[in-house]
Amino acid sequence: MPQDLDKADRSTVATGAGPLGRDLLAGLTLAAITIPEQMATAQLGGFAPQLGFFAFVAATLGFAAFGASRVLTAGADSTITPIFVSGLAALAASGAIPPGAAALLALLVGIALLIAGGLRLGWIADLLSVPVLTGFLAGIAVHIAVSQLPGLLGIPGGGHHIAGQVQAIWSRIGDANPFALAIGLFTLATMNLCERLAPRLPGALIALAAATAAVALFGLAARGVAVLGVLPSGWPALAWPRFDWADLRGLVPLALLLALVVMMQTATVSRSFPDGEGAEPRIDRDFVGLGAGNLLSGLAGAFPVNASPPRTAVVVESGGASQRAALLAAAMVLVLAVAGGSLLAQVPVAALAGVLLFIAQRIFRLRQIRAIARQSPAEFALIALTAVAIIWLPIETGVAIGIALSLLHGVWMTTRSRPLELGRLPGTTIWWPPGDGYATQNEAGVLVAAFQAPLLFANAESFRHGMMELIAQRRPALFVLEAGGIAAVDYTAAQALLSLIRDCREGGTAVAIARVESVRALEALRRFGVIAEIGEDHLFHSVEEALRTLDQHSGGRS
Repeated sequence: MPQDLDKADRSTVATGAGPLGRDLLAGLTLAAITIPEQMATAQLGGFAPQLGFFAFVAATLGFAAFGASRVLTAGADSTITPIFVSGLAALAASGAIPPGAAALLALLVGIALLIAGGLRLGWIADLLSVPVLTGFLAGIAVHIAVSQLPGLLGIPGGGHHIAGQVQAIWSRIGDANPFALAIGLFTLATMNLCERLAPRLPGALIALAAATAAVALFGLAARGVAVLGVLPSGWPALAWPRFDWADLRGLVPLALLLALVVMMQTATVSRSFPDGEGAEPRIDRDFVGLGAGNLLSGLAGAFPVNASPPRTAVVVESGGASQRAALLAAAMVLVLAVAGGSLLAQVPVAALAGVLLFIAQRIFRLRQIRAIARQSPAEFALIALTAVAIIWLPIETGVAIGIALSLLHGVWMTTRSRPLELGRLPGTTIWWPPGDGYATQNEAGVLVAAFQAPLLFANAESFRHGMMELIAQRRPALFVLEAGGIAAVDYTAAQALLSLIRDCREGGTAVAIARVESVRALEALRRFGVIAEIGEDHLFHSVEEALRTLDQHSGGRS
């Protein structure tokens, strides 16, 4: 879910290559990146590596058929894998989840995404603020890193909670295998060097091939370096997972949470990598594509899939401009999954751990965290709280807390809005807040005040009390509400505004409303009876129009 992804520089693509040639190059590059990454992500979830291949193929076919973006790629994803693995582990402890639960979860996520796309719920993807997303990713990065340290060190893991995992690692760190550690660090270093010096080189594949060759040449498996071994080969057996209603009751909340995370990441990728200059992303269609991909992944016996920012960047940077690139990569991955299980027998687990540590390093957005800490300490607290919740609590609980923190932050920002008295800039008809070097003038017997936020239940009482304080201080004959900043009005706020109008009338102050620019706000004021209460003749296009029309000393209505 990164928000500051770089746009591709298509000038790096070799000149003279047509669209098909560029898609072929992008497909080959994507396959080179995808093979080690999908194996590592499957390993992260405790699945056989070939299930990662099947997940990628299913996601690609589903999205290519129904998605809108021509460059977005999907598949097994390290962002959502720790979430659903943690959720399934918690449910399995209660005895509620049968074998094949991950496949069933993928089907439920797919159905949720199809519904979201059909109902055009793309706006839901904007519920999480950047600080909360940054904290979410930081927490996931810590989970990935801790889960991969045993593989990197060549020691057994242990514990379900992160504290237990760290304790198990610490207690066995003296048994670390130096060959496994060297392989993992070599993989991590190679990927970092390739990204920095030659981003278009498939660093993960280069490192994995070198590590596998070292294991075979020097007999490192006999020296305690864990390897994958021969993988089962063959086609996935497409089938609907068996389940009962008890299974669904346990899985539906987790599926909805996963679908929300997938929607947010998909929206981020679609907006970051548009199909063309000035092209508007069709996010709802992309939800449908990811929904189809999850359905196919579930039918193939795999697990939930997601849009991938780094793999999409690879396609764009390699010149890909259509789903042909992803389909070519999927074909190559499928061949490896169906007939190449023995080719992966000597792949060291430590190398896959190195790949995942690189991914964790990338999604831990240290530069962005520093910038937010420097510019907005309060929002840095959101990063810290979200990260701690993700790290220490069950991940799905942490995600829910992160969403709640994001929404509470939005509500808090809304409730901080206060009524603001305006004055006329000398020699003009402009009404402006005082301060910042502006000298403003007030009209005798007139109070002009603004409220620069949507008028909602969360700030209705602070609006009413703030306006009454201004009125009590000035005791005007006419109160003009300058409503240019009010984008929306809900029922609770409308009742507060009606109460304010009646209190003004009882105190001998007439009320007018000026500059209701929002169509939604104006419709709400009419629907809730506010315009009827003040009268249509007290609704104006500007403050000056109100003052010219009304008797500013005695007011209109009394």
